Amino acid sequence: MARTKAPAKPRRSAGRPAKEDRDLRAHLLDVALAKFARDGIGATPLRAIATEAGVTPAMLHYYFGDKAQLKQAVIDERLLPALAPMRERLADAGSEPVALAGSFVRGIGEVVARHPWLPPLWVREVLCEGGELREVLFHHLLPKLPQLLAQRFAAAKAAGTLNPGLDPRLLVVSLVGLTLFPAAGAPIWRRVFEADDLDQQALINHTLALLEGGLGAHPSGASR
Repeated sequence: MARTKAPAKPRRSAGRPAKEDRDLRAHLLDVALAKFARDGIGATPLRAIATEAGVTPAMLHYYFGDKAQLKQAVIDERLLPALAPMRERLADAGSEPVALAGSFVRGIGEVVARHPWLPPLWVREVLCEGGELREVLFHHLLPKLPQLLAQRFAAAKAAGTLNPGLDPRLLVVSLVGLTLFPAAGAPIWRRVFEADDLDQQALINHTLALLEGGLGAHPSGASR
C-alpha cells in the first residue's frame, strides 16, 4: 500500500512581507536610530544594535545587510519622512517675517515632539566635525530650504517689513539655534533650573515671543 504523503506546507507568496516581518524590521530601525542618536553612528556596531533589539546579528544582516545599508534605511525611512512636512509647512507660510519664522518654529516643535531623537542626532551627526549626516544634510535632508528661507527674509527686508539690523542668512541660522539647540540641551537646562514643568510647547511659546519682539521693521531698541 502506498504511503500517503503529508500535505506540503504552504509557501509564502512573493510580494509584500508578512506583518511580523514588517513589525520586526520597523523595530530594528527604531532601535538603530535610538542608538545612533545616543552613541553616534560611527561608535555603534551592528552587534550592539542587535543586542538592544533582542535579536542575533545574523537577523540584523538578514533585514539590512551591512551597516551602510542600515544607515541608509534609517535616513530613507525615518529621517527624511520626519523632516518632509517642514517643506510643505513653509511653502504655505507666505513671506511676512513673523508668520514665516513662526511657521518654522512651530514646525520644528512638532517634529521634535513626534521624534525626540532628532535634536541629539542633529548635534552629533551634523554639527560635530566628522558627523556622518553632514553631507546628507546638504544633498538630501533640506536641499535649498535654508536658501529659500533666506531669500524670503531678504525680500521682506527690501520691502521694509523686516528689522533692518538683521541679516537674512543669519536669521535662518538663529532660527535653527533657537529650536534644535534648546531641544537637544533640554536634559541639561531642565536640571539646572529644576524646570521639569517646561515642556516642548512652553519652549515654542517662549521662542515665538522672543522672535515677535525682534523681527519687526522698527522694534524698540533697534540698532542704529
